[in-house]
Amino acid sequence: MADDDLVFKALADPTRRHLLDRLFERDGRTLTELESELEMTRFGVMKHLRLLEEAGLIVARKSGREKLHFLNPVPIRLIHDRWIDKYTERRASALAELKAELEGRTMTDTASPTQTVQVYQVYIKATPQAIWDAITQPEWTQKYGYGGAVEYDLRPGGIYRGLANEGMIAQGAPEVAIDGEVVEVDPPHRLVQTWRVLMDPAMAAEGFTRLTYEITAGPGGVTKLTVTHDLSGAPLTAALLAGEMESQGAGGGWNWMLSGLKTLLETGEPLDR
Repeated sequence: MADDDLVFKALADPTRRHLLDRLFERDGRTLTELESELEMTRFGVMKHLRLLEEAGLIVARKSGREKLHFLNPVPIRLIHDRWIDKYTERRASALAELKAELEGRTMTDTASPTQTVQVYQVYIKATPQAIWDAITQPEWTQKYGYGGAVEYDLRPGGIYRGLANEGMIAQGAPEVAIDGEVVEVDPPHRLVQTWRVLMDPAMAAEGFTRLTYEITAGPGGVTKLTVTHDLSGAPLTAALLAGEMESQGAGGGWNWMLSGLKTLLETGEPLDR
């Protein structure tokens, strides 16, 4: 299970930070691709990747004969939400911007290319059913993330609607902010659906993406939640969900959403935003 100590230990090594940087630039890389950029044996790179995976900072997925590695920013977001509060975040951000300016570049210059598949993973001390309810029940979804209710017809072909909260509607957002269709449902373990943003005309024009929730019970009452979002052909939506529009007030994407979900289920209180 990923925790602060494992994450800090993983981030302390420059080679592991380099591997995370490479995945930040382009996600879904094979061991061969990552190994080619390091003066290190294949076994050594495998060892570093294993430590990153144990810390929850990467998620490995099989694709045919290949094993692809995806950056999972959720543990870093959890550390951010725990250790950088609203009083220090602005100052820390300002210092980062100053450093970038003195180095002759801007923060946006270093942003990663938008990925077509995003994989996020978080461990939550809650039952699979509690997590399932928090994803699919409006009384739960109104307490974390963007605070909007959801409407699910939980059967293949059933509709999905994500409703805008009152503040979003007051700013001109449509009542239905997101829509889609249920593709596969196996409560409380797996939910596959299509997903489309309607709040922005350009994002709506990108069409539907494919979203998969996988909920796996583990020892000690801890459950693993994996969210895979295939955003092929939807670069604006991918940027939104990667948290690249947070500075514009658009929220922190999936890692922010999952951090809020974990906090709510484990403490009973919403994440203070």
